[in-house]
Amino acid sequence: MIVVDSSVWIDYFNGTDHPAVDRLDALLDRELIVVGDLILTEVLQGFRRDADFRSARDALHGFTQASMVGPQQALRAAENHRTLRRRGCTVRKTIDTLIATYCIDHDHPLLFSDRDFQPFVDHLGLPAA
Repeated sequence: MIVVDSSVWIDYFNGTDHPAVDRLDALLDRELIVVGDLILTEVLQGFRRDADFRSARDALHGFTQASMVGPQQALRAAENHRTLRRRGCTVRKTIDTLIATYCIDHDHPLLFSDRDFQPFVDHLGLPAA
C-alpha cells in the first residue's frame, strides 16, 4: 500500500509534468493506493469549480480510504516534530508531520513532491515511494 501526498495529487489533477506524477501514473493500475482523510481535505479544498471538485472527489473515493489522525497519532506526530526540531530540521506544516507519522507508524511508503517530507525520510525512517 502506498500513500500519495496531496502535493502529487494536486499536480496530477492540474496536469503538471513532474516525476512524482509520472510515478503515480505508473502505480495506478499496479498498487493499492491509500488516500488519507487529511490528504483528501487538502486536495479537494483547492478546487474552485464544483464540477472539478465532484470529479476529483469521485476519483479519490475509488481508492482505499484511511483515517490518519487520532489521539495516539497526534502524540506521535508531536514527538516526531520535536525530534526533527532538535536535529535542526524545520517542518513548515503540521499536517505534513501528521501524514508522515501515519506512514511511518503503518510502514506505508509515501509518494511526495513536497520537500518538507525529506527530513522524515532522512531522520525518522519514512519509506519514500
